[in-house]
Amino acid sequence: MRAKVGTPPSRAEVPPESLHPHGVPLGASPAHPSHVTGKAQAGEPGATSRRVRQNRHKHLPRFGEVRLLASRHCSRHGYNRAAMDNKSRSPKTGPTKPAATNFIRNIIADDLVRGTYEPRNWAGKPGVYDIHVNAPADPAKIRTRFPPEPNGYLHIGHAKSICLNFGLARDFGGRCHMRFDDTNPVKEDQEFVDGILGAVRWLGFDWEHGGESNLYHASDYFEQMYRFAEHLIETGYAYVDEQSADAMRETRGTLTEPGRNSPFRDRPIEESLRLFREMRAGRHAEGSMILRAKIDMGSPNINMRDPAIYRIRFAEHHMTGDAWKIYPMYAYAHPIEDALENITHSICTLEFEDQRPFYDWVLERIVPLLRRPQFEAAQRALEEIRNAGTEAKREFALRCRNFGDKLGASRYERRAEAMFASWSRNPDLAAQDADEFFKLLLEYTECFTPLLQSALDERKANPFLLPHQHEFNRLNLTYVVMSKRKLIQLVEEKHVDGWDDPRMPTIVGLRRRGYTPTSLQLFAERTGVSKSTQWIDYSLLEQALRDDLEARAPRATAVLKPLKLVLDNYPAGQTETVTLPMHPQHPEMGTRTIPFARELWIEADDFMEQAPADYFRLALGKDGAPAQPVRLRYAYVIRATSVEKDAAGNVVVHAEYLPETKSGSPGQNSVKTKTAIHWLPVQGSIPAEVRVFDRLFTDPHPDAGEGDLLRLLNPNSKQVLKAFVEP
Repeated sequence: MRAKVGTPPSRAEVPPESLHPHGVPLGASPAHPSHVTGKAQAGEPGATSRRVRQNRHKHLPRFGEVRLLASRHCSRHGYNRAAMDNKSRSPKTGPTKPAATNFIRNIIADDLVRGTYEPRNWAGKPGVYDIHVNAPADPAKIRTRFPPEPNGYLHIGHAKSICLNFGLARDFGGRCHMRFDDTNPVKEDQEFVDGILGAVRWLGFDWEHGGESNLYHASDYFEQMYRFAEHLIETGYAYVDEQSADAMRETRGTLTEPGRNSPFRDRPIEESLRLFREMRAGRHAEGSMILRAKIDMGSPNINMRDPAIYRIRFAEHHMTGDAWKIYPMYAYAHPIEDALENITHSICTLEFEDQRPFYDWVLERIVPLLRRPQFEAAQRALEEIRNAGTEAKREFALRCRNFGDKLGASRYERRAEAMFASWSRNPDLAAQDADEFFKLLLEYTECFTPLLQSALDERKANPFLLPHQHEFNRLNLTYVVMSKRKLIQLVEEKHVDGWDDPRMPTIVGLRRRGYTPTSLQLFAERTGVSKSTQWIDYSLLEQALRDDLEARAPRATAVLKPLKLVLDNYPAGQTETVTLPMHPQHPEMGTRTIPFARELWIEADDFMEQAPADYFRLALGKDGAPAQPVRLRYAYVIRATSVEKDAAGNVVVHAEYLPETKSGSPGQNSVKTKTAIHWLPVQGSIPAEVRVFDRLFTDPHPDAGEGDLLRLLNPNSKQVLKAFVEP
């Protein structure tokens, strides 16, 4: 059992002296099915966090031996670029096994070999590439990011993403940015920002590297995002739409039917630009108009049917106050944030896979502003190809045809599309059309940046140095819900005791339950990274904690359901000291002592009056026969002799002890026993309130479907016990 940790000071039940010097609280959690937390009663010492171990035998509900949790910080890992073996090294334990490979690690390794993100400079802060062009080479081989929205508490799924993004940067000699996607001012709060930062640091990761701090907010880039939006309008790739929300929903189409163009889609560029600037100035009501990207209302990908990129919001922002009356949509803002921060690998879960085409579209359309030096280099490359002769022009033109799906709706792109169609029928026409085609490319390069990002890749990998989005499977854990809406329901309707309830899958809840940073990192590694949907059994999470604590957690003793045991032949008033190891397999961890006396506490579940034949703990003998002997751990062998009950139903077990059987004495094995039970002295043991936690839901897939989640709640997920812990 353990003290409550991870709560604000006003709610904390663990004293400051029980915290690790680096702020990691002491604590642990037991194996399935039940987890235990508790506190010493007021005025008593012993509020140190503890973990109660359990026995899986059907008649042995739990041992009372507990483990004190020691803090551990994550290891720092080095990246061996030559070998690409990603071997981890802990400052305390030395080399450990190499990190498990996965498809994302393979992609990163291939990108480093290919030079996909080289040369790449870094001015020490985010921005368009103009500020980086004369800066030193980026010391980070790769840059990843963890980009939560500051509108709630992180859960175990976020923990996996944190471990993945920070771990990849660590292992490949890179940097991971901590970034808040604070584009929705209505739902964001500084409380969540502080909680998220604390959770990431508690897990063992940091965003500061050698004097470089990579803590950012999407709101840091609102001005650049606005300028990029104006560029999209000016180049004909965005327009202000005044349809109602219902009308836009109706014209958007379905998964099987194309959408229909808005009546405002072809409004003049100057008019859209004027209205967009008026939106920024707050001259139009919320919901009266939005800015939409002009892509393709007939696209089979519904996310490409002229998605909204700006909406009007009259709301106070936790970072920018009331400076802005319009806010970018997440799908538009996210790729821009990545590009401004020099992110190389933008890693997210599979539900964003259909958003990747829009991610690429946004970045490729704003290249002239976002990556001006690379844009000008592309123009020079086109000049070189044009000057290299007819065959070089023809070959490049035909290569461009392979990426015809990158063309947009401008009249210049429509002309190129017509050329591609004729070349498909007769490739020789490419030589005749080459001069006209290159004239289009060079005079209207800003319209062809998506095409050139793919076509020039053969000459220079990733010619515009754009980040790429990679998706992996989200974490699905049995007996857990991770839907933010459903978690909010559990908290607001008080089915749990707040976001840090030990039954919750939040990081603060897991921390209170006793999970360690190392155990969560181990769990994240074991669950792996893939593209396939899979369910992870909750026992894998529990096993990760056991594997972390088994070898290093000191032991202590608790009796959760006390039953008084009186040793009738032990001298009244006499006590002796029993020495117990802090860890049974690690004598170097030292010992502890507990007083032994005539009256003891044992677990109520460790005694039965009428026991079956396969019950080997304390029981009365049958038909007048002597009771079977049972050892009190690290003390004496005893035999039950009688039971005393009062009118209130209180039970006292009487027994005799065998003096010659004391542990460590020559006669310790003179009487054979089949089991040992734990105990505590009545005098001196510390009363404690213990909370025993089980899984919150009875169904392994409570989040499946839209049924009533509440009917799946486990009524026995929390028990409050009056227990005793060792002095």
